[in-house]
Amino acid sequence: MSKKRSVIALLLFLSLLFTDSFLVQCTKQDENSEFESYTSSLFLREVSSNTISLHYTLKDPDAFGIPDIPVSLGCMGTDRATACASVENELSLLHSFRRNQLSEENQLTFDILEHSLNTSLKESEYLLYEEPLAPLTGTQAQLPVVLSEYRFDQLSDCEDYLELLTQVPEYFRSILEFEQAKSKAGLFMSDSNADALVKECKTFIQMGSSNYLFSSFEERLKELTLSEAEKKRCTDTNRLHIETCVFPAYQNLIDGLTRLRGTGKNNGGLCHLPDGKKYYELTVASQTGSSRTIPVLRALTLSQMADDTAAMQKVLAESYKDSGKADASSTGPRQNILSGTSPEEILNQLKTGLDGLFPAPPDVDARIKYVQESMEEYLSPAFYMIPAIDDVENNVIYINKGHMPDSLSLFTTLAHEGYPGHLYQTTYYSATSPDPLRNVLSFGGYTEGWATYSEMLSYYFTPLTREQALLTQRNASVILGLYALADMGIHYDGWSLLDTVAFFRDYGIRDTSTVEEIYSLIVTDPGNYLKYYIGYVEFLELKKDAMKKWGDEFSQKRFHKAVLDTGPAPFDVLRKYIMM
Repeated sequence: MSKKRSVIALLLFLSLLFTDSFLVQCTKQDENSEFESYTSSLFLREVSSNTISLHYTLKDPDAFGIPDIPVSLGCMGTDRATACASVENELSLLHSFRRNQLSEENQLTFDILEHSLNTSLKESEYLLYEEPLAPLTGTQAQLPVVLSEYRFDQLSDCEDYLELLTQVPEYFRSILEFEQAKSKAGLFMSDSNADALVKECKTFIQMGSSNYLFSSFEERLKELTLSEAEKKRCTDTNRLHIETCVFPAYQNLIDGLTRLRGTGKNNGGLCHLPDGKKYYELTVASQTGSSRTIPVLRALTLSQMADDTAAMQKVLAESYKDSGKADASSTGPRQNILSGTSPEEILNQLKTGLDGLFPAPPDVDARIKYVQESMEEYLSPAFYMIPAIDDVENNVIYINKGHMPDSLSLFTTLAHEGYPGHLYQTTYYSATSPDPLRNVLSFGGYTEGWATYSEMLSYYFTPLTREQALLTQRNASVILGLYALADMGIHYDGWSLLDTVAFFRDYGIRDTSTVEEIYSLIVTDPGNYLKYYIGYVEFLELKKDAMKKWGDEFSQKRFHKAVLDTGPAPFDVLRKYIMM
């Protein structure tokens, strides 16, 4: 071949090479663009499913191209086949994308969405095993709080809210239909649970005009520029709807539960139900985001409890050696270490304590609110209201004074709900500008595990000595471990109340009434304690792995940043991306 022809051949080869490379690059760009269009469409579909979801997820739906949708609370469904088909269709659509052509960020979204859909598909087989009316976390407890925090940015928000109140009866009717379907399937709740829910609903109604749905409405109304006549019209309408729609809906719920009382066939754990053990395994996997089996989770729990106990024994032994005798005053927690310090001041202290250990937090506001006294018995010790993804500057933390025995509890609770817990993890992750779909995919083991991890760290931010902090923190960890073991014992092994009393007695807890309360909470809310404790322990295990892999390059800040940058995810996916 002549030199000229050789040159032409070389140029042709290079041209083909560059053309092929260009086509591959275009393919990747097209694949990423199409995938992001798909996730955006799925996000918009999910948040538009009901007015509450839309309003709490987005402050300005117009900016996301969402038109006005009919005001709706949604409803509970009982059609298992439809639920399964819907998830299968979504999985098929997801798998139409070539994962290897996606960017690393989109691959992460792909993996997380795939895991979420696979979990939903498995759970849809057990649709009637779900329980929307659990104490503390059930609809009857959460809906009034969600309604009381419904933002009024403009008059139309107020009008939508008033319309939502009129839909509470229909929404509760769908819940009762769901409970009736559970009853026919032999899956209805125990009499004791039904009695507790009836009592809770009666308390809500008996609050009457002092109910916080009245006062919170008037407070939110002040944020709007309205004439006195308009304010009166809205206030009168709110009162009318509460008295003629909301209260009667709760009464209908009472009547319905009372009629179904006695049809429940199981007073114990899930394993006593047909296929109950399998359902519990799915529940734990979903709640915790951990792929470990129940026996492995039990072994992991016992191992962590042994580590905690050994650490406490070492401190006590050293204290005894140094003083010649055990001195409770020098090693035990001082419960009033922060006496007189306001929650707002504690939050600021915790935020300052992030320096050097965590990435810098975004500059946001946080308001502290308190649970109404009459509802303290029925709500969690504290909870963080997740803000709209386009309004993360405004955050609210509720404190339940009835569950705050001392200042140390308040401090660690605010660490859990605030810094470096939920408020921080939520606002930090939002600042990374993730795919909006990631904000509606829930992974309780990640979010509650991180908050519990943060809570445990916070003991070392207090004025307690290092020894006092260690003893108190490790003791708190052991107690959570006991709850986790009891959860697995009750729902996987079939422990009775007597078995549970005996278990706690072996660990020195002999207050039978307290154990009965714990047993009841665990029976009615399977896996709830596990998402806190197993999530926490999974983070400890992940940190150990990071220390081994990174060696001298490991730091607390690097580890925390890697976790927070990845965002909510199941732990297998989280470990995969952090260890890349």
